Amino acid sequence: MGPENRTAVTEFILEGFSGLYQRLQPVLSLIFLLIYLTTVMGNTTIIFLAYADHRLQTPMYFFIGNLAFLEIWFTSSTSIKLVVILGSGRRTISLSSCFAQSYFYFALGCTEFVLLVVMSFDRYVAICQPLRYAAIMKPQLCIHLVVAAWVTGFAFLSYRLVILSQLTFCGSNEIHHFFCDNSPLFKLSCSDTSLLWKIDSVFLSFVIPGSLCLTLAFYLCILFCILHLPAASGRKKAFSTCSSHLTTLGIAYGSCIALYLCPSKDVSLENSRIVALLNTVLYPFLNPFIYSLRNKTVILALNEAIACITTQLFP
Repeated sequence: MGPENRTAVTEFILEGFSGLYQRLQPVLSLIFLLIYLTTVMGNTTIIFLAYADHRLQTPMYFFIGNLAFLEIWFTSSTSIKLVVILGSGRRTISLSSCFAQSYFYFALGCTEFVLLVVMSFDRYVAICQPLRYAAIMKPQLCIHLVVAAWVTGFAFLSYRLVILSQLTFCGSNEIHHFFCDNSPLFKLSCSDTSLLWKIDSVFLSFVIPGSLCLTLAFYLCILFCILHLPAASGRKKAFSTCSSHLTTLGIAYGSCIALYLCPSKDVSLENSRIVALLNTVLYPFLNPFIYSLRNKTVILALNEAIACITTQLFP
């Protein structure tokens, strides 16, 4: 059939995990829904505590609060549609919604990588230069760093919306994924996507390894400082905190490297969907527990908030 007889695509069909046993999909939908609700509640709790409790009004929790806010939107951009696909079988998504999902997914992801660099710098100053911490990490600097992270992510990724809006889709409309990721989406276009492939490859090859190297450099400096701590208990606590942080970083960066730094044509779409779950579901779920809810100060503030609310409701 010639190109002139093709019908323009007005909506896409997200395949999701259609290969799964049909009766298993509602169960998975419930599991992902519970994970999503827990993620949102955990991050919302962190934002509330960081705002309400004076003990948590520090640069570290200011950054963690921003990360928590970002994670709510990041996981919402993909998880809600995934739950709907598995639970109800409604797999359609309009072109504009698909493009918006793709933009927010990558923009929020880029913002998060910059925030992780900022947070590792904050921990480096706190551990390696504690006497100068208050002088360096002033509120004005913290605000500037956070604004820079958000502006960087959303401004730099604006090219995606411009180029995506110029693409035409006139063949198959089935996306072999549970969200509008770049590889399965680009492959459906009738237009020449080579420019978008090249821009994406250059940008992601800069953002992911660049932020990873900076983050690891700060943690390496922190490691050397920890080794020189006089008290064994202090070293143990610092090692425990850093190791848990590095675990979540391993999930985030490992999944992104596997998905976006490999040659696109060599990536199995089936494997991409499984790896993408680590990035879009597991990582946001773990973040509240790793960065905040294991902290004694946060637990104390949470217990006090619960006690206060309980007293208000049941005097």
